[in-house]
Amino acid sequence: MKKEKLRGSIILQVAILFALGVLVTGLLTYFTQQELSGQSVKRQTELYASQISDEVERSVTEYPAWEWLFHYWYTHADAMDIDYDEEFTADSMTAGKCRLLSQRHPNLSLEYARAEELEQLPEEDQKLYAEITYSWLITRLNEIKQACHVDFLFCVVTEEPYDTQFFLFSAADPGAVRGTEYEEVYPLGHVVTVGESQQNAMRSARENHSYLTDAGNYMDYYASFCEINGHTVLIGMTYNLTDLRASMTAQSRTNTVFAILNQIGLSLICLTLIFMFVLHPLKAVQENIRLYRDTKDSREITKNLALVRPHNEIGQLSEDVTDLAREIDSYLSRIETITAERERVNIELNMATQIQNSMLPNVFPPFPDQGEFDIYATMDPAREVGGDFYDFFLIDEDHLCMVMADVSGKGIPAALFMMASKIILSSNAKMGKSPAQVLTDTNNAICANNPQEMFVTVWMGILELSTGKLTAANAGHEYPVVKHPGEPYQLLKDKHGLVIGGMEGIHYKDYELQLQPGTKLFLYTDGVPEATDAENRLFGTDRMLEALNRSPDADPVEVLGNVRKSVDAFVLEAEQFDDLTMMCIQYHGREKG
Repeated sequence: MKKEKLRGSIILQVAILFALGVLVTGLLTYFTQQELSGQSVKRQTELYASQISDEVERSVTEYPAWEWLFHYWYTHADAMDIDYDEEFTADSMTAGKCRLLSQRHPNLSLEYARAEELEQLPEEDQKLYAEITYSWLITRLNEIKQACHVDFLFCVVTEEPYDTQFFLFSAADPGAVRGTEYEEVYPLGHVVTVGESQQNAMRSARENHSYLTDAGNYMDYYASFCEINGHTVLIGMTYNLTDLRASMTAQSRTNTVFAILNQIGLSLICLTLIFMFVLHPLKAVQENIRLYRDTKDSREITKNLALVRPHNEIGQLSEDVTDLAREIDSYLSRIETITAERERVNIELNMATQIQNSMLPNVFPPFPDQGEFDIYATMDPAREVGGDFYDFFLIDEDHLCMVMADVSGKGIPAALFMMASKIILSSNAKMGKSPAQVLTDTNNAICANNPQEMFVTVWMGILELSTGKLTAANAGHEYPVVKHPGEPYQLLKDKHGLVIGGMEGIHYKDYELQLQPGTKLFLYTDGVPEATDAENRLFGTDRMLEALNRSPDADPVEVLGNVRKSVDAFVLEAEQFDDLTMMCIQYHGREKG
C-alpha cells in the first residue's frame, strides 16, 4: 500500500488563505491611505504655497520702484544698515530714517517713490531709502509668515548651476534669531551652498515658474519671480510636515485596524459556511475514494456515496465517483493485458535501438593514429529506431570512405532497410570501386529484391588522405556543405542521380573536389533543413548555413553541437517528425599527420 503523506486540513489551508488575504488587504489599505494622504498634502501644500508666493509678490510690487530696490539690495548688501524685525514706533530707528529723508526731500512720497525719482537722489539718501523700504518689507513678510504658518519664507538670487543662494530677504517669527548658522534666519547678503536636490528644485522652478520638492519631513517650494542682472530671483518656502505626517500615520493605522477587524469577522462567517456546505460533503467523498483505492469494492462506495447528495456540484461529484469506480472495475483486466503487450513491444524496440546504434560508428575519435583529419557524426531518430544512417571507414591507409543516407519511411521497416543498404554500400566500397560504381551496383542489388518499393538517398565520398582529393557521387541526397580556408560555409550544389532503389540500371557519375588543409565538409539528412516549428515553418538551409557560419573555426564536434542547438532553439517544443543525422570532417593534410 502506498505510504500516506501527512497533509494539513483543507479548512486550515482555507483559513490561512483568508488570513493572508486579510493581512494583504490591511497592508494595501494602510499604504494606500498613506499614499493618498501624502498626495493630498502635497497638492494642498503646493496650492497654498502658490497663494503665499502671490501675496509676497504683491507685497513687493506695491512699491513702484521695486525693481530698482531689488537691484540696490543685491549690489549694496554689505553696505546697508538694516533694522530687522523691529516694531515701528516713533522712537524706532526706521521711523527716524523716515523723518530724516522727509526733511531732506519733502516732496518725495516714501511709499510711492518711482525709480526715476530715486536715481536723482544723492547716494547717501538712496541708501537711506533702500534701508527704510527693506525694513517695511521685512515687517510685512513677517506678518505673512506668521499668518500662513510657514516654517521658512525667503527670497534668494541664484544662477546656473544653481549651487549657491544669495539671500535677498528672509521672514522671521517673533524672537527668532537672525544669523548665519543652520536654521537661523539669514540676513541680507548671506550666501549658502546647496545640494543637488535643491539645485534641481531651483532649476525646475526657473523652467516651470514653480516647483515643489519633497525632502523627507520637509517640503520646499520655489517660485520664479524676476531676474537681476541676468540672475534668477526665486521666492522660497519650507514646510515642516513632521507633526502632520505623524498624525496621518496614526490615523491610517487606526483605519487599518478597523478594516482588518471587519474582515476577520466576515472571514469567520464565510469559513463556517464553507465547512458546513462544502468541506464536510467533500470529506465524505474523499473517504470513499480512499476506500475504493484500498479495497476496489465499487458496491460499498456506491452505497456510501448515495448518502452524499447535496443539490450542487458536490452531489454531481459523488455520482461521478460512483460511475468512475464501476468503469475502473471493467477496465482493470484489459489494462493488465495491454500493459503486458506494451512491455513486450518496448523490450523489442529497445533491442532494435541497441542493434541499430551498434551498426553505426559511435566511438570518437575513430582513428586516433590518423592525424590527416578529424571526423564526428550523430544520429537522433524521430522514433525508437530510424531510417537515417551514416558511415565512415578506411578502405586502405590512404582512402577514407564517407556515407550519408536517408531511407524512405520511419520506424522498424526503415531501420531494416537501412541496415541492408549500409551492408551493401560498405561491401562494395571496400572492393576498391569508385563512389559512382558503388552506387550503381548497390542500386541494382536493391532493385533486384525490393517488393516494398522502398528507396534510400545516398551521398558517398572517398577522400585521398595524402592529396586531399575527394571523389564523390550523389544519389538524390541533400547538397553537402563545404568550408574552404578563409571562406564561409556554402552549399556545394553537386549533380544528383536518382535515389537508390528507384529504378534498376541507373548509372551514377563521380565528381571531384580538392580539399585544402583546414577545409571542412558538413553532411546531413533532410531532417535538418526540414525541421518544423509549431507554426509549420521549416528550419531551411539558410538558417543551417547561418548556424555553421556563426562559429566558422569550430571543430567537428562543436559544429554539430552548434547546428543542433540552432535547430532546437527554432523547433522548441514542436514534435520531431524526421531523423536528424549529421557528419562533419575537417581535413588537415599529411603535413599535420
